[in-house]
Amino acid sequence: MHTDPVDPDVPVRRREPGPAVLGAIALGGGLGGLARYGVSSVVAGPWGLLLINVLGCALIGVLMVLVPRLHPLARPFFGVGVLGGFTTFSAYALDIVHLGGLMAFGYLFATLFLALGATFSAMALTKKVLG
Repeated sequence: MHTDPVDPDVPVRRREPGPAVLGAIALGGGLGGLARYGVSSVVAGPWGLLLINVLGCALIGVLMVLVPRLHPLARPFFGVGVLGGFTTFSAYALDIVHLGGLMAFGYLFATLFLALGATFSAMALTKKVLG
């Protein structure tokens, strides 16, 4: 049993995911990984990964607005699966190491600010479109 992060004295029961949720995550992760490979084969190197991570953050922004309106398996499929398989922090970190110097810092901060901007912008735009 886990505790609430706000009030550690309050126990929180966590339900183990069932086969449908695990299947949705696995299928989505495979599709997201294939999509990442496809984009990175068109735009190679760190800038392709920057595009992938910013696009993934924009899509997660849209998803976060839509989740309450979607099927219960939509979040594990799209959020954890597809977008988890599509974006990648480990490759981002490795690219920073390989770039080195000022280019590494530029890439680090460009990804951070563009990805956050994409997430917030996509959330706001989706809310506006949906009314």
